[in-house]
Amino acid sequence: MTDPCLPREQRPLGRNRDFNIFWLGQALSVLGGSVSMLALPLLVLEATGSVVQLGLITVVFGATAIATGLFAGYVVDRVDRRLLMIVCDLTRAVLLGAVPVVWWAGGPRIWLLYVLTALATVLKTLFDVAYVTAVPNLVRTQDLTAANARLMGTFAIGTLLGPVAAGFITAAVGPDWALGADGATFLVSAVSLGWVRFRRAADGGADPAGPRAGMLREVFVVGFRFLWRHALLRPLTVLLTLLTFVTMGAVDLLIFHVRSDLDRDAATVGYVIAVSGAGVVAAALGAGRLRRILGFGPCWLVSVTLIGVAVAGIGVSRSVPVIAVLAAVFMFGMTLGGVSSMTLRQEVTPDHLLGRVTSAFWTVHNASGPVGAAVLTVVADRHGVPAVSLAGGAFCLLIVGAGMLTPLRAARGGAAGAVPPATRKQEVTCDPEGRPGS
Repeated sequence: MTDPCLPREQRPLGRNRDFNIFWLGQALSVLGGSVSMLALPLLVLEATGSVVQLGLITVVFGATAIATGLFAGYVVDRVDRRLLMIVCDLTRAVLLGAVPVVWWAGGPRIWLLYVLTALATVLKTLFDVAYVTAVPNLVRTQDLTAANARLMGTFAIGTLLGPVAAGFITAAVGPDWALGADGATFLVSAVSLGWVRFRRAADGGADPAGPRAGMLREVFVVGFRFLWRHALLRPLTVLLTLLTFVTMGAVDLLIFHVRSDLDRDAATVGYVIAVSGAGVVAAALGAGRLRRILGFGPCWLVSVTLIGVAVAGIGVSRSVPVIAVLAAVFMFGMTLGGVSSMTLRQEVTPDHLLGRVTSAFWTVHNASGPVGAAVLTVVADRHGVPAVSLAGGAFCLLIVGAGMLTPLRAARGGAAGAVPPATRKQEVTCDPEGRPGS
């Protein structure tokens, strides 16, 4: 039986009031964000009728996310993280809520969508980095994997239901009002965060020593240096960068294969994507147990193996049900790997560096995604999806082979005490800027 006198953050996950409020608030926010994922493209097409304009909006989103990633961790590590998340939510609520008002008052304003996309992406990136740093301040270390899995499972469900809700709202009142509805979910998220108490809310994880080095080093290099010097995070970052090169374009290959090679309609693509969500839910439910049984490293390497098999199989199969199952396997691997790597970073990174380490990690490995998507789709256009998918699957298996030559092969995880001694010393003796002590 749980001691009622225990501090909230030391209670089991099911009785942890702060985490459960945080979890429920973010569940609604994810649902709203998934509404925008469909509503914004529909609004751009409704306003311009141009696929080029739609592509430019995507470019603005991608470029802004990478640019913001360079300084997001620095900001998160130096401010009250809960307050930052509330400000980001409230600002996004105002921005999205303004869209239907502007459309009603003066008609479509395409320039507004460019501004909205850039500003919302900055706020989203800041929020997402703070979101990752918040979880270790809400739950016990032994509950990190389960907490991340619950959040990831919620994300999966929201991603499935959001487009459906967006379709109904758009059909009823238009895509501008669908964006407005998303703004309302951010307002609810902000209110829920007001009821959550973070364990280190007093200093927000700020570095008490203040900036003592050049701005570039403070903003990005500190986090990158921690990644590079850590015996597990270094190979993980390198291998995940290579994996992202394949996985971001894999979704495009799936859609093209079903629509063009198999000559199926958009509804069939939606069916495949919906089935793939089952893989996310399954991984979210099983990630904690799998990580306890296998350990971090083997768990992550198994996830990459599943991704490689799924990528190869999706490209060569001509059966929609088989492709749907393989898509679920792909998403299972992506989710299992994501939960495992996120938990490891939270376990081994000092709190005052977690924002910068998370930001550096995301910026480095995500930078290869757009390049990979461009390369894979261009090569697929010339040589066909099956050949590219088989090559992509083989590349994933090469990543697994490379991982077997690193400490990831036998790593149990930071909390379990499997971090090599040299790395453990670095964690304890780092100064506020992340430099190893003497």
